[in-house]
Amino acid sequence: MKYVVLIHSNPQPWGHPTSEFLAAHQQLPAEERERLNAEFEAVMTEMSAAGELVGGSALGDPAEARLFRWEQGKTLATDGPYAEAKEHLAGFFLLDVASRERAEALAARFAGPGETVELRAVVG
Repeated sequence: MKYVVLIHSNPQPWGHPTSEFLAAHQQLPAEERERLNAEFEAVMTEMSAAGELVGGSALGDPAEARLFRWEQGKTLATDGPYAEAKEHLAGFFLLDVASRERAEALAARFAGPGETVELRAVVG
């Protein structure tokens, strides 16, 4: 079963890893930040070793995004991201796991201070 883990964040300024640019993360004691970073590396290693990590990537600054919409019979391109968004898609990881329960267990380990993680099944 394939799932995508979507990392939503709102760092200002934009950068990766996003946690380094989030006030909630920056306010943690250094040893706590180091522990969280080590846990992230551990889950990446675990998924890679188990063959569950298909791929993933950080995404560029949302201020440089372009949106394409269909309006009045033609495509309209505008600067992104969605103006009303407080959080932006920062990156993703594609997983191939045995069950939804496993996907949820892994996704929960991606959430950090100031970030929201979304788990969605891949269709097709």
